[in-house]
Amino acid sequence: RMSAQGEVITALGLEAARAALQKAKTDGFDSVAIALLHGYRYTEHEAALGALAREIGFSQVSVSHEVSPLMKLVSRGDTTVVDAYLSPILRRYVNQVDSQLRPDGQGPRLMFMQSNGGLTDAHHFQGKDALLSGPAGGVVGMVRTAEAAGFDRLIGFDMGGTSTDVSHYAGELERTHETQVAGVRVRAPMIHIHTVAAGGGSILHFDGARLRVGPDSAGADPGPACYGNGGPLAITDANVLLGRLRPEFFPQVFGPNGDQPLNVATVEQQFDQLAAAVSEASGVEQSPEVVAEGFLSIAVENMANAIKKISVQRGYDITSYTLVCFGGAGGQHACLVADRLGITRIHLHPHAGVLSALGIGLADIRQVTDGSVEANLDDALLDSLTARWRQMETEGRAVVAGQGVADDRISTVRRLGVRYAGSDTALSLPAGSFAEVQAAFEGQHQARFGFISPEKTLVVESLQVETVGATDAVNLVPEAAAPGAGQQGVFATVMASQSRDTVFVDRSSLAPGQPLAGPAVLLEETGTTVVEPGWAATAQTNGDLVLERVEALPAQVAVGTTVDPVQLEIFNNLFMNIAEQMGVVLENTAASVNIKERLDFSCAIFDPSGELIANAPHMPVHLGSMSESIKSIIRQNPHMNPGDVYVMNAPYNGGTHLPDITVIKPVFNDAETEVIFYVASRGHHADVGGRVPGSAPADSTTVDEEGVLIDNLLLVSAGRFLYDEIHTVLTSGTWPARNAEQNIADLQAQVAACEKGTTELRQVIDHYSLEVVHAYMGHVKDNAEESVRRVIDALTDSSFTYQMDDGHQVSVTITVDHADRSACIDFTGTSDTHPGNFNAPSSIAHAAVLYVFRCLVNDDIPLNAGCMKPLKVVLPDESMINPSYPAAVIAGNVETSQVVVDTLFGAVGVMAAPQGTMNNFIWGNDRYQNYETICGGSGATAQADGCDAVHTHMTNSRLTDPEVLEWRFPVRLETFHIRRGSGGAGKHRGGDGTVRRVLFEEAMEVNVLSGHRVVPPYGVDGGLPGAVGHTRLIA
Repeated sequence: RMSAQGEVITALGLEAARAALQKAKTDGFDSVAIALLHGYRYTEHEAALGALAREIGFSQVSVSHEVSPLMKLVSRGDTTVVDAYLSPILRRYVNQVDSQLRPDGQGPRLMFMQSNGGLTDAHHFQGKDALLSGPAGGVVGMVRTAEAAGFDRLIGFDMGGTSTDVSHYAGELERTHETQVAGVRVRAPMIHIHTVAAGGGSILHFDGARLRVGPDSAGADPGPACYGNGGPLAITDANVLLGRLRPEFFPQVFGPNGDQPLNVATVEQQFDQLAAAVSEASGVEQSPEVVAEGFLSIAVENMANAIKKISVQRGYDITSYTLVCFGGAGGQHACLVADRLGITRIHLHPHAGVLSALGIGLADIRQVTDGSVEANLDDALLDSLTARWRQMETEGRAVVAGQGVADDRISTVRRLGVRYAGSDTALSLPAGSFAEVQAAFEGQHQARFGFISPEKTLVVESLQVETVGATDAVNLVPEAAAPGAGQQGVFATVMASQSRDTVFVDRSSLAPGQPLAGPAVLLEETGTTVVEPGWAATAQTNGDLVLERVEALPAQVAVGTTVDPVQLEIFNNLFMNIAEQMGVVLENTAASVNIKERLDFSCAIFDPSGELIANAPHMPVHLGSMSESIKSIIRQNPHMNPGDVYVMNAPYNGGTHLPDITVIKPVFNDAETEVIFYVASRGHHADVGGRVPGSAPADSTTVDEEGVLIDNLLLVSAGRFLYDEIHTVLTSGTWPARNAEQNIADLQAQVAACEKGTTELRQVIDHYSLEVVHAYMGHVKDNAEESVRRVIDALTDSSFTYQMDDGHQVSVTITVDHADRSACIDFTGTSDTHPGNFNAPSSIAHAAVLYVFRCLVNDDIPLNAGCMKPLKVVLPDESMINPSYPAAVIAGNVETSQVVVDTLFGAVGVMAAPQGTMNNFIWGNDRYQNYETICGGSGATAQADGCDAVHTHMTNSRLTDPEVLEWRFPVRLETFHIRRGSGGAGKHRGGDGTVRRVLFEEAMEVNVLSGHRVVPPYGVDGGLPGAVGHTRLIA
């Protein structure tokens, strides 16, 4: 065990390691992953273990500092495991292909595509670099072919059978160095690609109220219904029904024996049945064609939202970009997606249907080498890196030259990973002088996040050398294909909600420079391109196809105010997407680690009365309680003005506890005469004053001890941020905020998030009209209400009392009125106001009720105020879940909120208790402050075991990586492991908790807010309770 400074704390026990590795080998394991704390920087122990594993005979030995030599044990360790798992499989495949391709060892060189967008020799191909190699080939193909056609700002739209991959390009391949693939954290350079579950095989659903697309897929077998193998309706079937795909233009390879045409009759029969169900449920006659086109609209909206995530949410205006369309299904939907994004030009290469394969052939050989630095940026540091640069370049050149590339075709690019001290967000910059790097960092930081902090130290986190071996140039102008038959016929299709006579034409027959106006369908071997009305397709002399919008889109789409199953789903997604975009802005622009990296924040939009409409999937305890904050501001401010923004954290007026500060912005109509929406963001600030650092004294008895209380304060007036006023509030009182500047920076980020929400709402209103948007604001709440009423239909009267460690209790009685399809949630019997700080403001109890009933729905519905409409909540006055000033509340938000949730779940009996505490661990001194919530086990259900070591219910935040923690703070994480056997036995066991032991190397003040140290978490239906927790001070 090494310290963050390289001190050997525990010597490496090679003999014990030998015995463990030998046993693993005897047990049949042949691949090993090795990752040690701080092994990225101090490599001796990892290297010794790697040598020992190879000596014992493991065929695959992946060592973390060789796989990913960068700080962060968790992602580096996961990446090492991925490499150890995949590399042997890849090696077997590579050897098999190589033996067939070059049986005598002679012949063409076998190359593979990497996730970073470059080729590599088969023998250098590693598992960690193979995860996104196919989509990366598509991006390379997009860039090479589109740039050859004269387009340099691109949105990649790669739609296949099961999913759609989207990407952004503005002169340089964008890479991410840390991502999640199937839930596994991988730290390796990869092309930045976002994937959404919308492909030709995405299954079409109707839940009785909303049409939905995916996320499940029909796959290739059985495939969509039109394949004739008993598959479900999918997006491809919608295109078949609408006449966009016709069986006569497909080979007869379908059906059980692979010899039948597309089965149109099956598609028509299933859509007839679906349209009848939709008509009956909605009360409005819906034709099969209307339903099919509705499904297409939903899929298009989902794909457009995915593109926004990698472009608009990152500050790019893409209206002047070119949409580069590829993949087997891309051409069928390109015009529709472009219209939703305001893009007016689409590029399709002749090989668009197989562009990923073409891109692999066009790619250069690339070797990307990373190295850790973790030192302050200055001239002396940059000078000291010279030798490392040269070494890395020499190694990179050797690898690329070894793959047959001449020296004069090899180039290198140096990059630095630079971040602000205290941040985890590093930016990739070209290497240069101190002034050049600083200027590049500030320019990129300002453009991406909207601010810079010149007073903060810049830290060089890593250095990177990319070695590029240029491959032979490829002529991107394909050989002229034999001219097609030209017009194949005129057939009826449905486009833009109308039946239209549509010409079907062989793409190869188009004469260059002569536009073909839509509606039209272009046919080719590897794809079908639908030219929508208002668009025109023009063949280029090089064989490319460019589609351009030649008629302006209508200012507003014609959508009625009566609820429609298609628009209901679209507006659900629209409202949620706006809240997500607000969250991205807040995450990007926040200054504190707590908001920017622990993601302890929430964003949402509300109707004119302050009722929740939609939220992003952030903190449950925030989302259910924010509505009370908005209502409080409405009550206290009957005459608001455009450009005003309010701030508050008052627990007795809709707040939770003082560190959670809410920023609220009214959104006015065009005439600026009335509020039409509210947008709000809530962030947990690391410190808002109070007796102790972190604003969480374990023994507080009044709220004044817990920090600065802000109630109904104007933060922005007529667009002007009131810096002096908020600074005065934060720095006043007996215990002022310890870092008011950081608080203000985070508040400015929260304002920016609200501005983003305002902008996006206005765009939606411009597109649909205020009348329609307000109508669907009500419809989405009605949909959620009906979903909860269905839950109530299955409930019976019940009650539960939850005992806390100190003898206090929360009690609930649920009384169901089946005739009215409503329920009364009565907390009478709950203890009076807590003498300590476990009081939970009333907004928290409402949040818990909303959360639990949303969980009981067990379906993909939005969390909004409609969920609460069938529920009457009774909270006893002056109880611990409805206190009044000056009751202390710091633990109410984090602990009592969990108790209320578990009380409700205990009453309905659907799951056993989880750990039931956030295990708040707050420590610091004059120089350092840190706040952690420590995970535990989740409760079992009748269907499944509980999960080990997860956050549950009302919290959803992250822990700091162990290496980052020890690097930044004078602490040592001595252990953090799963506490096996602690979850509670039963037919389905409860999830196990964790053990976390921290050694402080300086004097610190520590506060712990927790529960279940005396009373164990309950089991259900005879299942045993979980173990109690312990908090111990070891001198």
